Amino acid sequence: MIIKILGSGCKKCVTLGENAKAAAVAAGKDAQIVKVTDFAEIAAYGIMSTPGLVVDEKVLSAGKVLTAEEIGRLL
Repeated sequence: MIIKILGSGCKKCVTLGENAKAAAVAAGKDAQIVKVTDFAEIAAYGIMSTPGLVVDEKVLSAGKVLTAEEIGRLL
């Protein structure tokens, strides 16, 4: 599983990445966390507000920081 965190690297992006990692561990998933900071690549996903959460190339969230529990339900 590849989890991408889309954003500039701000605190919200970092928090979303930490929450995604915690959710993957709790769900027993082998996940690779990838941070995407290139705005052209972010825009290619159709995301106009960050942070964004993409799991296996499917956009699950944009513009908000999900908790580990919320991400776990989406996985």
